[in-house]
Amino acid sequence: MFYDLFMFILNFLLLLICVLISVAFLTLLERKVLGYIQIRKGPNKVGLIGIPQPFSDAIKLICKEQSIPILSNYLLYYFSPIFNLMISLVIWVVFPYLTYMCSFSYGFLFFMCCTSLGVYTVMISGWSSNSNYSLLGSMRSVAQTISYEVSLALILLSLIILIGSFNMFDFFNYQIYCWFIIISFPLFLACFASCLAETNRTPFDFAEGESELVSGFNIEYGGGGFTLIFLAEYTSIIFMSMLLSLVFLGGDFYSFIFFLKLAFMSFSFIWIRGTLPRFRYDKLMYLAWSGFLPLSLNFLFFFVGFKVLLMKII
Repeated sequence: MFYDLFMFILNFLLLLICVLISVAFLTLLERKVLGYIQIRKGPNKVGLIGIPQPFSDAIKLICKEQSIPILSNYLLYYFSPIFNLMISLVIWVVFPYLTYMCSFSYGFLFFMCCTSLGVYTVMISGWSSNSNYSLLGSMRSVAQTISYEVSLALILLSLIILIGSFNMFDFFNYQIYCWFIIISFPLFLACFASCLAETNRTPFDFAEGESELVSGFNIEYGGGGFTLIFLAEYTSIIFMSMLLSLVFLGGDFYSFIFFLKLAFMSFSFIWIRGTLPRFRYDKLMYLAWSGFLPLSLNFLFFFVGFKVLLMKII
């Protein structure tokens, strides 16, 4: 029993280290890609073609003094970025492994619970800063995340009904002959847009609208607190890329090609940031409730009917 527990902890720590290193290099990739989109060089001064840049950024941010506003609610202000990163990292236990991992039968339910908890950390970090800008940013972010969580849950639920299981292993087994992107391409597009909104990325980055909110809910955070919020956002991006690759793009997590798909999905998050302008807020809400919600409900009813018909035929 102790051996199993030790191996689980070791595997989980190894996974977390790999995720954090990939987050570091995703930030480098983002700055390089945005540089080339804007016809300029990305970071290229630190070391060989700028490879140690993320680590030097991390050291710079961590070494900075942590400023604490006098009127802030200190405990909540201090701990909300820590919980934000913790939730983003804990979600990774649902990654389907065969050896000593928590890839349990109800992985998707656990994922939905963790993304719902992420809303609270953003809301608390905005409120506890006691700044009007950060409060407005957190309110926007919460409204946006809750709106798109509904459609994301329905999209995943329709595919879960199709295969009849919450286990991520079954998505791999059911996509051996046909990827789900082929039979439900509109769902893939809606799911990708919902993932962009969930992770507060362009064109849905209203939580940090620089022009009107001066960086949004994280305005009062600097140094270590800002680093943790930043890490949590990029960890979520990599997890969402993994989820999209697993659910729609074959999901063969034993092959190297799966990780190439994951890298391409992460790259598309950056590509969209360099291409599209920010949405208007009312259009964002209109898209969620009048666009994605009816689409995902239609697909849900279609898959339920399809499953019932299949059961009758069998």
